[in-house]
Amino acid sequence: MLYVKTKLKKSKISGIGLFADEPIPKGTLVWKFDPNIDLLLSKEEIEKLSKPAQEQIYKYGFLDAASNKFMLCGDDARFFNHSPQNNCDDSQADITVAIRNIIPGEELTVNYKDFYGCIENLSFLI
Repeated sequence: MLYVKTKLKKSKISGIGLFADEPIPKGTLVWKFDPNIDLLLSKEEIEKLSKPAQEQIYKYGFLDAASNKFMLCGDDARFFNHSPQNNCDDSQADITVAIRNIIPGEELTVNYKDFYGCIENLSFLI
């Protein structure tokens, strides 16, 4: 669940991005897993879903290393894009924190390596 005010718009990184709609000071909790909003699904549970639903989860979800399940954010947090110069930290289980001051209009980014490990081969998602 997002804890800061954001908006979606076209990203220079990829497709749609998540952008700050207010100043976000360094250390601010940006997102936290909420089982009332976010889904954790095993690969077996995903395989029981329709093909379009599976594609949605693999496109917008990620493999959560702590649970070894796929997490799909139920809010706009699924639009965090990857950047090696990320401004948010996803390395702690179930939370995302601003690692520097973020100004309104700036895209919120995470380093996908924090939860995927090696991002060069994500073919398991296809």
